[in-house]
Amino acid sequence: MPAGSRHAPSDDESRIADVIRPVVAAAGMDLESVRVTAAGRRRLLRVVVDSDRGVSLDDAAAVSRDLSAALDSVAVMGDFPYTLEVSSPGVDRPLTDMRHWRRAVGRLVRVPVTDSGAVAGRILSADADGVTLDVEGARRRFDYGVLGAGAVQVEFGHPQAELGATGDGH
Repeated sequence: MPAGSRHAPSDDESRIADVIRPVVAAAGMDLESVRVTAAGRRRLLRVVVDSDRGVSLDDAAAVSRDLSAALDSVAVMGDFPYTLEVSSPGVDRPLTDMRHWRRAVGRLVRVPVTDSGAVAGRILSADADGVTLDVEGARRRFDYGVLGAGAVQVEFGHPQAELGATGDGH
């Protein structure tokens, strides 16, 4: 569960995450969140995954099949019928972990900074220690400890916004 998420995982969600995390990792992805909600007589299990290369529809379908098999093999969902939904994070996912910042290199963001208010700039780089932003033409370096949850700004007509952070359409 991302640090900036407002949903605290339930015990069920934590048990489910423990079962599916190795399956997601084996597919070369990171487990971003697990959420179980009631949907009539069924339960809806929403799993959000991500990777450095992005998540294609084929990737989501493949990991969905693997997750379904893993969940059924240990009956972690109990006796209730469920629907599994696997997706990638949306643009509105807060940037809270180093991998989120790294995957958003090239994107325009707005982020609260301790003792500085909010800062808007384009992510130039993200490493283990912090983030470098282009803020109005000036390179500014921020340690993760002073950054709040970053928000990617939607840009229309900007080449990076059309290509995605990896530059290959993902």
